[in-house]
Amino acid sequence: MIKIYRTDNRSIHEEDKIQEGVWIQMIHPTREEAMQVAEELDIDIDDIMAALDEEESSRIELEPGYTLILVDIPTVEVRHDKRAYTTIPLGIILLQNMIITVCTEDTPILHRFVKGRVKEFSTKKKMRFVYQILFRAASLYQAYLRVLDKRRIEIEERIEGDTEDVDLMALHELESTLVYFATSLRANGVVLDRLTRYKRLEQYPEDQELLDDVIIENKQAIEMTSIYRDIINSTRELLSSVIDSRLNNVMKYLTSITIVMAIPTVISGLYGMNVNAGGMPFASTLHGFGIICIITLLICILALWLLRKKKML
Repeated sequence: MIKIYRTDNRSIHEEDKIQEGVWIQMIHPTREEAMQVAEELDIDIDDIMAALDEEESSRIELEPGYTLILVDIPTVEVRHDKRAYTTIPLGIILLQNMIITVCTEDTPILHRFVKGRVKEFSTKKKMRFVYQILFRAASLYQAYLRVLDKRRIEIEERIEGDTEDVDLMALHELESTLVYFATSLRANGVVLDRLTRYKRLEQYPEDQELLDDVIIENKQAIEMTSIYRDIINSTRELLSSVIDSRLNNVMKYLTSITIVMAIPTVISGLYGMNVNAGGMPFASTLHGFGIICIITLLICILALWLLRKKKML
């Protein structure tokens, strides 16, 4: 899908054709749509299609007549029937008099620009637009990181209650997401560092301040990712220890019960042997069976008391 936008008098509207000062938004374009734009604007089609490859890494490429900026942005996906987060590439192509964005999804980062919710947004000020996109991406990373931390807190609060193995899997998924975020944020940081050195990209004086803000936000997101990874790792270790401890308690309880139950089994086994009844205590007594049962019960109670005293039960 291809849409063309242009800002005039601080308001954005959609255009029917490509012209100077427009923003061309390409959302999961087909090969034919990419070829059409590439031929009309003299762009390598591989540079347009690069953002559609999930394995593409963040980078900047200076080509004759245009500049390709490829960064990773956060997005929502459904994993194991649950809401999860991952990263996808976003391609930004800067031409002399227009800008092109290419992405596999209608990301909320660009959706705010379409709705005119970003202050001082202009399709004619290309570098400011790029920095605003990167600033929104870093802010969205931080927002999703806070959501991930809330999920960790929810799992941590259940540790004292009904903790299950599924919580360990949930923590593992959170940790995997943070790995994706950390990798993408570091790669984006390299792109931002290179943007500070390129003189070819025309900038307004206030754009440099915005770039500094983007770099700070990106570094803060990287720091948050590192902190949350450490916390989640500690939570996972705590959860594993709690589960192991509960399993040990169950095994200790079952072992104690087995010991106690072995007492009447041994006594009844001895009395079941085919030997002379005269040698067996209470064998010839009128109430011998009841006496033996009472003695067995007392021995079991004594064993239970000893086990409880030794904190084995």
